[in-house]
Amino acid sequence: MLEPMWRGLPPVDPTAVSESASCALPARHEAVKGARRFTSDTLSQWHLPELFDDVALVVSELVTNALRHAVPDAPAPSADPASERDAQVRLHLLHWTTRLVCAVRDPSEQGPVAGEADSSQESGRGLYLVESFSDSWGWHPLAGRLHGKVVWATFLLPRG
Repeated sequence: MLEPMWRGLPPVDPTAVSESASCALPARHEAVKGARRFTSDTLSQWHLPELFDDVALVVSELVTNALRHAVPDAPAPSADPASERDAQVRLHLLHWTTRLVCAVRDPSEQGPVAGEADSSQESGRGLYLVESFSDSWGWHPLAGRLHGKVVWATFLLPRG
């Protein structure tokens, strides 16, 4: 799923992820808050809380974009908040010794469009922020049985 993101980066064995975590997010805008909480908890477990501000901003933008542009109209609330129908977006965090990757999977095969951000508008700056706060970002369609795409951002970690 994440192979295309390694293009142009120093080599790393994608099978050598030292730590990874993921969570399903419901197709509701409240999911952004849950994604930030998941990110905070995960970074704390990985002893990387100093990365929270930048990573949480990027996660918030990627999840917001997925909910706004990739998920059909938000479904009516279901009796079971964790229902599979409701969870159309998934957040993945992967940690190597040299980098951290945030990846958001959604059901749309349409790629994100990075346009010119107009500072007077409330929306349209998300991918600019992702580009500004991460070391690289990109996207690719999913293959095989999975449908949709993954949008990812990498953060190079300081050498300890």
